[in-house]
Amino acid sequence: MRMGYGLNVEQSQKLIMTPELRQAITVLQLSSLELSTYIEQQFEENPLLELREEEVDREQIAAAEDKQVEPADERKEYDLDWEEYFHDSSDLGMVRQERVQDQQDYGYENFLFKTPTLSEHLLFQLNMSSCQFRDRIIGEYLIGNIDENGYLRVSLREVASKLNINESEAYRALNLIQSFDPIGVGARDLVECLLIQVNQLGIENDILKELIKEHLVDLSKGKVNRIAQDLGITVQEVQKAADILKTLDPKPGRNFANPNDTRYIVPDIFLEKVDGEYIILVNDGTIPRITINAAYRSVLSKDKNFDTRTRRFVESKLNAAAWLIRSIEQRRLTLYKVAKCLVELQRDFLDHGVKYLKPLNLKKVAALVNLHESTVSRATSNKYIQTPQGVFDMKYFFSTGLNNSAGTTTSAESIKKMLQEIVAAEDARLPLDDQKISELFMQKGIRISRRTVAKYRDELNIPAIRKRKRY
Repeated sequence: MRMGYGLNVEQSQKLIMTPELRQAITVLQLSSLELSTYIEQQFEENPLLELREEEVDREQIAAAEDKQVEPADERKEYDLDWEEYFHDSSDLGMVRQERVQDQQDYGYENFLFKTPTLSEHLLFQLNMSSCQFRDRIIGEYLIGNIDENGYLRVSLREVASKLNINESEAYRALNLIQSFDPIGVGARDLVECLLIQVNQLGIENDILKELIKEHLVDLSKGKVNRIAQDLGITVQEVQKAADILKTLDPKPGRNFANPNDTRYIVPDIFLEKVDGEYIILVNDGTIPRITINAAYRSVLSKDKNFDTRTRRFVESKLNAAAWLIRSIEQRRLTLYKVAKCLVELQRDFLDHGVKYLKPLNLKKVAALVNLHESTVSRATSNKYIQTPQGVFDMKYFFSTGLNNSAGTTTSAESIKKMLQEIVAAEDARLPLDDQKISELFMQKGIRISRRTVAKYRDELNIPAIRKRKRY
């Protein structure tokens, strides 16, 4: 086989992403809180960016620009993409807000403090107790090994070995912790947790205690008849004890703060209904107001004795800063366009609730707002919208649907809402199975299979017919 070198001409299509385009895509898909963090990082990298604290008069800006205008032949030497930004001096459409001085004095009681964690809550009670110093040391070790649900994750033998003490001493300290709030904390398993709650609440019910000790698995599977036969009691007595059992908390520590949990959602869009019309407000109040440091602009003046390298550096940072501001403003405009389209398409949902949510996909929204599907996807990713119906992930408005007899489609979320209403209205003595529920949907003109009903029921955490049946 003959080998050699040659030259060939080929045509190919490539997508080359510039750093500016990559930054614009990144900014678009960030939430408000993430964007604030991103801007703070840019502050550290770009010395020309600064936080705008006070509004500067337009006339002063124009006067400053007039003093720094360069001759036309000298400006051609540099690629001044930032000139348009300085000429506009409006931060590229970012809304100016009047700075309001709040003269009201606030006391410390007006500020929120983080909620205590479970460990902090238990340590406070331990320090307030009248136990001995030795028991307090053991108690601190035990509290350090209690997980976020309130369960002790080490054995007493291991505690005794680590602290070089007797198991009886570890057991005495554990009993002290198990008397603390929340009730049931410090248990080593679910059975002990529930029994602690029964004893401390003063519930005198032998059947309930027997259910906890021997029949939790059967009860979770809805085998009420088997439990009644094993205990020699009626089914009604089993269900009565099971109803009391449902009032107990299997995870007593879950109501306390966890440092790794995110418990707050800051909506990116606020939707308010005023005089029958929905007003869209993009939440940019948490985003720092950025501008370009005017002191560095003097570097670009020919009257100053700065070398070419310095001018090039400042010029590149100016272009980067101007592009960042453009990207932030473009993000705001894109969010507004997409939110406005969603409001128009899902008006019935906003007025009447989840049952009126319509099936929707990215392609339809992208066509209406004249954007690419990937842009719409990024604009709605990790974003939340506050509506009169509640706070929703923007992806919530995009749902699949099932065909109905009218030739249209019904969204999956709407079907789930109807499924909840059907189960809530059923006779608990004769609950509906999945096939019967499917037939009820068919009567409403919605074609849905039994397997789909079972799927939606599992997603809604609705128990099976055996567990819903009452005797």
